[in-house]
Order: sequence, then C-alpha cells, then structure tokens
Amino acid sequence: MTARIIDGKARAATLRAEVADGVAAFAQAAGRAPGLAVVLVGEDPASAVYVRSKGRATEAAGMLGWEHRLPVETSQAELLALVGRLNADPAVDGILVQLPLPPHIDASAIILAIDPDKDVDGFHPVNAGRLATGLPGFVPCTPLGCLILLRDAEPHLAGLDAVVVGRSNIVGKPMAQLLLGQSCTVTMAHSRTRDLFARVRQADVVVAAVGVAGMIRGEWIKPGATVIDVGINRTDKGLVGDVDFASASEVAGAITPVPGGVGPMTIACLMRNTLESACRREGVAFPDEL
Repeated sequence: MTARIIDGKARAATLRAEVADGVAAFAQAAGRAPGLAVVLVGEDPASAVYVRSKGRATEAAGMLGWEHRLPVETSQAELLALVGRLNADPAVDGILVQLPLPPHIDASAIILAIDPDKDVDGFHPVNAGRLATGLPGFVPCTPLGCLILLRDAEPHLAGLDAVVVGRSNIVGKPMAQLLLGQSCTVTMAHSRTRDLFARVRQADVVVAAVGVAGMIRGEWIKPGATVIDVGINRTDKGLVGDVDFASASEVAGAITPVPGGVGPMTIACLMRNTLESACRREGVAFPDEL
C-alpha cells in the first residue's frame, strides 16, 4: 500500500486565491482593504524569513500590510505601546507579533495585550477559551490548516479515533479542540505518554506535532490512517517531519509530506483569519467557502 500524498502547497494556493476573491468583495462592500500589521523584534533569521513570506502573501491577497521591525534592544514597555497603538488603529484588522521574542520580553504579556478581536494568530487566552467552548473566535493558523487538509482527505471525521501527539498551546491543544468539534474521539499524547506506540496505532487520524524528527514510524500507524505531520526539523538530510515518511507512507491511507504539507497552509490561514477579522469588524458577510 502507498499512501495518497496530501498536497498542502496546492491546497494553500487554492485557499489564498479564495481569500483574494473574498478581499475584493470585502473592499467593494466596506470601501477599504483588510489590514494586517506584523511586528518583528530583533533579527532572528527564521523569523525574518517568515515575516517576508507573510508580507508577500498579504500583498498578493490584496490586503494592506504594515511591517514594524524593531531593534533587539526594544523594551517590553515600548513593544506594549506599539501594540496599544495597533489595537486603536481602525485600519488594522489583524496584529501578529512574530515569536520568539528576545529573552528580556515576556511573550505572554505581549499576547495578552493584543486585542482578542485582532488576534489573527489565535494565541490570546480569550480566543483559546472561545475555541474550547465553541464560540466564534480565531483559531491558530497551523491547526486550522491541518483541519482543512484533514477534511479534504477524510470528509467524514465524525466518530473517528484521533490522536494528537504534542501538547503545545500553538498546535497540540487547539488541534485537539478542533477535532472534538468535528466529533472525533480524541486522545492527547506527548513524548512522556506511556505506550505511545499503542495509542497511535489505534488511531484513524494521527496529528504529529511533538518536534522530534522521525519519532513516529510506519509500524506505529494503523493501516489506512490519515497522518498529518506538523513537525519541521532541520537535520543533515534537510527538513524532515515528526513522522518517518518513508515507512509511514507504506501503511497510511493519506499523509502530508515535509516540506510541502502543513507549512504552506499556515500563512494561507493567516490571510483567511485576517479577512475574517475585517468582515466581523465591518459587519460584512464572511465567504461561506472559507
């Protein structure tokens, strides 16, 4: 058996095109384009790459984008003041402060300072609470992208056994909530779970987000299961996921590659969240297809 490859790059391109159409319709209705402000503190190379990618995606979608690049010595008070100005700016629909921040800045304090209704990253505790209780809010972009890919691969998720390996606030926890929302039976697992192999082996859906290269091997996978690999690990052989792709693809029914799977969906979902924020703030209907 050879798994069907879930092409995140192609799906992200489709989503971004749909968002661009939604942006054009929004601009006609609201008389302005949606706006996304991105804040980068310091010169972390990976963060700089992400910010450039987000800038290109914002422009391609027809949105307004503002990049605030601050020196590494920027104080927490200065960053909080900038967040306060962006909260108050009616042209800004989404605020994203790129993580990680320099060690002298408390990331939790910055996230708390962002207006939850402009928190298009979905990291604010208010949005986490909204997700957990089924209220409208912003879902973190990576798990949202995972859910879109999962729905494409397995349209009937209700009743399936799902395991999420990883318990981060950014991916693991919101992913579990999204799967519960789809009526899956969800197991939250992590690197210290006893008999992790057995828990993964029983799952119809596996989402790997633990940050350990090749941790989940083919013999762990239930034949025919759908596998979503969130891991991005830099090794001597290049970028690899948390799943051993070669062995898992011989057993799974469908699987995301690394790279080219979940990664492209993250920025596409950021564009989607920004459009949704703009629609909510202006009372414009959000496109059903998104």
